Amino acid sequence: MWEEGCFHVITTPAIAAPISEGVLSSVIWASAALVHRSVITAPDVNLNGALTTREPSAADTFANPIIWEDLADLDVFRVEDVWYYTSSTMHYSPGAPILRSYDLVNWEYISHAVPSLSWSSSYNLTGTSRAYVKGIWASTMRYRKSNGKWYWIGCIEFSKTYIYSASSVTGPWSLTATLNTCLYDCGLLVDDDDTLYVAYGNTQISVAQLSSDATSIVKTQQVYAAPGNIGTIEGSRLYKKDGQYYIFVTHPANQEYVLKASSPFGSYSIKILANSLASPVSGGGNPHQGGLVDTPDGKWYYAAFIDAFPGGRMPVLAPVTWGSDGFPVLTLNSGAWGKTYPLPAAAHPLGSLTGTDSFNGTTLSAAWEWNHNPDITKFTVNDGLTLSTATITSDLYQARNTLTHRIHGPTSTATITMDTTNMTAGDRAGLSLFRDQSAWIGVVNNGGTLSVTMTNGVNMNSDWTTRSTGTAAASTGISKGKIYLRGTVNINPGTGRTGSFSYSLDGTTFIPLGSSLTLTNDWHYFMGYRWGIFNYATSALGGTVRITSFAQA
Repeated sequence: MWEEGCFHVITTPAIAAPISEGVLSSVIWASAALVHRSVITAPDVNLNGALTTREPSAADTFANPIIWEDLADLDVFRVEDVWYYTSSTMHYSPGAPILRSYDLVNWEYISHAVPSLSWSSSYNLTGTSRAYVKGIWASTMRYRKSNGKWYWIGCIEFSKTYIYSASSVTGPWSLTATLNTCLYDCGLLVDDDDTLYVAYGNTQISVAQLSSDATSIVKTQQVYAAPGNIGTIEGSRLYKKDGQYYIFVTHPANQEYVLKASSPFGSYSIKILANSLASPVSGGGNPHQGGLVDTPDGKWYYAAFIDAFPGGRMPVLAPVTWGSDGFPVLTLNSGAWGKTYPLPAAAHPLGSLTGTDSFNGTTLSAAWEWNHNPDITKFTVNDGLTLSTATITSDLYQARNTLTHRIHGPTSTATITMDTTNMTAGDRAGLSLFRDQSAWIGVVNNGGTLSVTMTNGVNMNSDWTTRSTGTAAASTGISKGKIYLRGTVNINPGTGRTGSFSYSLDGTTFIPLGSSLTLTNDWHYFMGYRWGIFNYATSALGGTVRITSFAQA
């Protein structure tokens, strides 16, 4: 979908709607990526935390990763002078976050394309069903100028493909169509004549033409089969430039290839774009899967992700030039993906991705996602977050309404302020380092007697069933009322991977609880660690806790 810079770019007037899902109540202005030699003017912030003005800054370079957060399978595109970004979210709900940027480097969460994971009851965490590592994998999103609509397309569980659409990027989004074909790892192109094409597949890459109303497949054709010396390819992204069609595909997890043809249905030639390039993040994996994006003044960039567990898969950006053969060429630094590059556009700082959320208003910020679909009757946002117990269980992984937030690396300290007055016997509530190997600090109500407890060894088997609900490593008695729970973590790949917990009764003096832990850097769960706020019952429903702030620094 590009036009300026020769790609077919769909444009629309001033799509800069306010954040509809809520905003951080206290915004600390800062760049979301490291910007060097910057003179930045803080944007004005209204009483709801919304940015009301944005002053560009004078800056030279940006640093990779552009966002030190888990935002894998990225699809980045431009509409006029604004860039948009969507990502995979697996079993987290709402799914497919949408981010916005005015310079390709500083980003803000604004919405989600999939309001609820409604494909099966397993996404509700009811009974014994669960959908860990299923759900939203690599998907695609674009704006279509002809009807002013935004489209998101994704295949779920190798089965059906779901198409969601909205008249505004901030929603509301709704299901438009269900296709009985899996458009696996797909990339959408709105062609110059408004035809909708989708590239998809694993190793055998195909292109589908959608109907004009985007509700059915008109035609589909295999356009490329990877030979044995290339092996598995997937993660398709489809573009058009100078009359040529390009399909970007990855060989996980170290190579990126580009297919080029004069027709969307081929025949395609292939050339490697990235081959086991050194990571710009120490200990991180090779930049690979991603896609192409341009600037209004005709510059080109490749946005990829790197495996950087335990933090997840993080976006990196590098300039692209074009060879005489019409294929893109990455701009490297001494043969490696650069740790820094010149800024793509004038720096445009947004609200920081860290700071304090006091849950002002009546909706959650777009930065939050639940572990599976929440029970919407068991939480409220009203100048604070009230979590009622939604599940009777001893298993954190089966407890509904665990609210998660991406960890902003490379190091992070998260603190929640929690009122325990209305907890009931058997309840467990607190803050977790949430993944397939988890730990938490929380308040435990044992028959009316409260203690603050650090629990370690909460983990899953390789099939995502629960192996252990954990063991209390340390505990101390407290009284009902306000408590501050804190987690500190280092998600640097390789040399980092440590976490610890502490608590405070006055918000000033924090007391360590339990031993430090080593975070897993195994990739099979695909998602990185998150902060998780939970409240579940082990005896009977009815208890509540109130969270009045979440602060991440």
